[in-house]
Amino acid sequence: MGLILDSSIVISAERRGDTVAQLLRNIVNVTGDQEVGLSAVGLTELVHGIYRANTPERRKTRELFINELIGFVGISPFTREAALIAGKIDGEQQAKGIVVPFADLLIGATALSLGYSVITINPRDFHRIPGLSVTQLT
Repeated sequence: MGLILDSSIVISAERRGDTVAQLLRNIVNVTGDQEVGLSAVGLTELVHGIYRANTPERRKTRELFINELIGFVGISPFTREAALIAGKIDGEQQAKGIVVPFADLLIGATALSLGYSVITINPRDFHRIPGLSVTQLT
């Protein structure tokens, strides 16, 4: 089993001033020792945040944090299998009137394709993905 980090966890840790080591230690304390990674979609969200920073200092801080993090965790690509899972879930859920935000859908589908859980601060949208194990980090 493993975990895919939602960008909300990374953003929260960076904003609190935590180090990457503190973030990863906190995750291990909550979930036990298991493989931790980012989806390529989650990484895209984080990089987006670098370039939306309102000051050069904040931009540099975010960039350093993310670069350090990706030195410790793997990046899972959005694969054909994940695309098939995402399309099925999105179609089925929308037929029921349930909309999952697109980035969360792709992150969740990536986790499902790997047999992983998602760990997030905001589990609401991930709980809309059938079969996805979601852990909330506070």
